[in-house]
Amino acid sequence: MSAMLLSWSVTVAQILLSLAMACTLARILGGPRAQDRVLGLDTLYVCAMLLLITFGIATGETVYFEAALVIGLLGFVATAALAKFLMRGEVIE
Repeated sequence: MSAMLLSWSVTVAQILLSLAMACTLARILGGPRAQDRVLGLDTLYVCAMLLLITFGIATGETVYFEAALVIGLLGFVATAALAKFLMRGEVIE
């Protein structure tokens, strides 16, 4: 019973995360300002990271968790660099 509940929950989470990524992509493409696009990109990498984690839970493979960690680290750095660029107009001083 619990394995079936876990499988069903992971499937529902994957569907909802895919819908969230679609909504975020609409925000990135239609955002009126650059700040909206950066926030959309931030949300997109978090959703991608969570989607990889749910794939890892469903399959039991550890490579998905490692990929999610890499996406999280690179996404944070990219968000920080974009925020600094929007604030000052340059990334490296």
